[in-house]
Amino acid sequence: MPSHADRKASAAARHRLLPGGRLAGPMPWIIAIMMFLTVLAAAAGLGLGAAVRSMSADLAGRASVQVVEADAQVRAQLAARTLTALRSSNSVRAAAPVDPAALADQLRPWLGDAATSGDLPVPALIDVMLTPGDAEAKIGGLRRLLANLSPKLRIEPHAAFLLPLAGLLSALGWLSAGVVLLMILATGAVVVLAARGAHDSHRGTIDVLHLMGSTDVQIARLFQRRIGLDALMGSALGFSFAAFVILLIGLRLAATGSDLIGAVELDMRGWLILVALPIFGVVLATLAARWTVLRALGRAL
Repeated sequence: MPSHADRKASAAARHRLLPGGRLAGPMPWIIAIMMFLTVLAAAAGLGLGAAVRSMSADLAGRASVQVVEADAQVRAQLAARTLTALRSSNSVRAAAPVDPAALADQLRPWLGDAATSGDLPVPALIDVMLTPGDAEAKIGGLRRLLANLSPKLRIEPHAAFLLPLAGLLSALGWLSAGVVLLMILATGAVVVLAARGAHDSHRGTIDVLHLMGSTDVQIARLFQRRIGLDALMGSALGFSFAAFVILLIGLRLAATGSDLIGAVELDMRGWLILVALPIFGVVLATLAARWTVLRALGRAL
């Protein structure tokens, strides 16, 4: 049975494997930086995904009908007949003409005063909201309806205009997911290197612990506790700074007043995923440290 002096020496040897204080050494700061970047990348991916879903939901059931007629009087009559036909269709939930004054205001930055002078024939527009269901099939049916009514009628789904933008946002979202995966792998690699370095620098202490009767599992538990504490402090610090930056960016986006930019936001589900990242990081660091030290101790025997 170990004497009191042996137990005291064993406790002192164990203490040498534990961190000397909070945020001691470079390890917590490295993990804080990596967690900061990981949370930001994950927030970007989740926000862009939410924007794509919001755009798809808002635009999938909407379309615009253009009345392309040079004569203003004929254009007004054709627009009235078109509006009546659209409202009688089972595929249309609502149809309303776009105010010509509002349309002219939107065209003025590109056309100048010609947008309101009347010299330039501007097509009449009708905003259409489709009933729930297969939007493509309904658009096809309305296109045939309008073709039978007049060849000067055009219908364009709103989703078609923003399809390239939605594709770009989706690609950026997948890129963010890839960055998160790479940061997770890099964090695991950093923990493995740190655990190997700690093992190599404490070989004398490990020999003392073995002489005191400590098993490999007990020694590995000391290392995983040390690295787990470093990961906990670093993850908490990195997540706190990342959350502050995300909230600040959210306020800036809301201040723009743009519906498209405002769609890039995080809901409660997104925040729960972000909160889970530092927890996952601590668990990953602890398991990686345990596996690395046990493997190193096994090779040393």
